[in-house]
Amino acid sequence: MRIFLFALLFGWLTAAAQAAGNTILVLGDSLSAAYGLPARAGWVALLEERLRAQKFNHRVVNASVSGETSAGGASRIGPLLEQHKPVVLILALGGNDGLRGLPIEQLRQNLDRTIRAAKARGAHVVLVGMRMPPNFGPAYTRAFAAVYEELARRHRTAYVPFLLEGFADRPEYFLPDGIHPTAAAQPLMLEQVWKALAPLLQR
Repeated sequence: MRIFLFALLFGWLTAAAQAAGNTILVLGDSLSAAYGLPARAGWVALLEERLRAQKFNHRVVNASVSGETSAGGASRIGPLLEQHKPVVLILALGGNDGLRGLPIEQLRQNLDRTIRAAKARGAHVVLVGMRMPPNFGPAYTRAFAAVYEELARRHRTAYVPFLLEGFADRPEYFLPDGIHPTAAAQPLMLEQVWKALAPLLQR
């Protein structure tokens, strides 16, 4: 009986260690928190389903918060890394910075700080880019998008140029607020992330 209990405990601890060593942490805003939708309909939940279907031994922790800015993410990354010890960080922040017209340099510094923290803990990073609507002016929109490309190149991260690629100009894929994607758009968002994430999982 004692041997059985020891074997059971050992198996549980091994499984827990494997899960802890295969965590994907998603740090995003409302676009990753499935705002206005059931949580199971969001692209992060769909990612979990795909991982299970394709027999990946990973768990997904969604630390996304509606309204989160790059500064908020930078302030939370340390405790999140300590708690979850992810092998991959999917960093999908900045949209709220842009909508509030916050300084581009502030966005750059906050994302840079978050990426550095993750890499210092040995995590791969998938940097998910965002773009601003044209009404923000060409100078701001160009500079905003360039931040993600620059940081991905500098830190050699996996890179998703635009989370809403392919449907950002199609109103039918957005809730009545015109900002948050519908359930029908979530698989499209997953595909953008998956293209960058999958090669990291195969290493």
